[in-house]
Amino acid sequence: MGCDSGRLIPSGFPRHFPCQIQGCRDLHASENFLLLQFQDRVECWDTRPTAERKKGTLVWQCELAEDEQYVFPLVPKGYLIPRPPFFKMLTLENKALKLVLGTEHAMMLSCVKTVYSWGSGRHGQLGHSVLADETEPRIVEALQGLVMVDVAAGGWHSVSISDGGDIYIWGWNESGQLGFPSKTLCEKPEPGHTSDSAHKESSSPGGSAQQNNRAEMFISIQAFPALLDLPKMSEVSKVSCGSRHTAAVTCDGDLYTWGWGAYGQLGHGDTTSCDEPRIVQYFSEHSLFVLDVVCGPWNTFVCVIDKQVQSQSVPSKTEHSFNA
Repeated sequence: MGCDSGRLIPSGFPRHFPCQIQGCRDLHASENFLLLQFQDRVECWDTRPTAERKKGTLVWQCELAEDEQYVFPLVPKGYLIPRPPFFKMLTLENKALKLVLGTEHAMMLSCVKTVYSWGSGRHGQLGHSVLADETEPRIVEALQGLVMVDVAAGGWHSVSISDGGDIYIWGWNESGQLGFPSKTLCEKPEPGHTSDSAHKESSSPGGSAQQNNRAEMFISIQAFPALLDLPKMSEVSKVSCGSRHTAAVTCDGDLYTWGWGAYGQLGHGDTTSCDEPRIVQYFSEHSLFVLDVVCGPWNTFVCVIDKQVQSQSVPSKTEHSFNA
């Protein structure tokens, strides 16, 4: 958790790791390594304790020019990943505006609002209509001609938002993280979604036809960007991806989540997975306007504001998180 003063308070790390880190501006964490961005440098710490090493070890660092601003994990001439070799070169004519990392792939939004992807493509997460890998950044051709304003990368899926608030999504849909019908979820009901509830849905007026239509549309891998419509045709302002779940904030301040929910990361009050975008009722029920969302691999963090003070010039913000 970060503070306005640049003080980082790690949570969930081994007991030997410092309880506070001063001057930290941003971070990127994996199971074994922690990347920390300071004003003048970037550090990479190995957080694994061993018999010989009882505390975290600084294993790599690079200096940053204090007068230059970089959107982490971008650094001069490249970007960082939370595993060896930590630094990778990035050579593009267009300057990178934002870069995000999936488990095996990377996504970049350029300053001219075009989307690039590279890395492993075996689950369609690159959006190039094939399942081939790409060693160098390649434009996602299906999005050319559209002005894109944000990108997000999950474990094996990707999302991008257009300037009109449309959400495009592609990659692996094993847990319904694309928001399209998932055969896995249909064949293996999650806790909280029993056969009785499925029977009630099918026996309701129009329920059977709706289920049959979704069954004919099962999607395992979506290898190119597909337009995903949210309920009420809501425009999206922010998006984030977990390992196998997705969260989107609308311009109306609502939060929608979908995908794998076994750890409660969807925020619907249960551990049910979902292959359709569902609004998180908690925030509307408590008169909270959602400003931003950040997904961890198996959890979700949300920044909100009280709707009653939304029009104030300096509103008070509150952070919420949910998982099991």
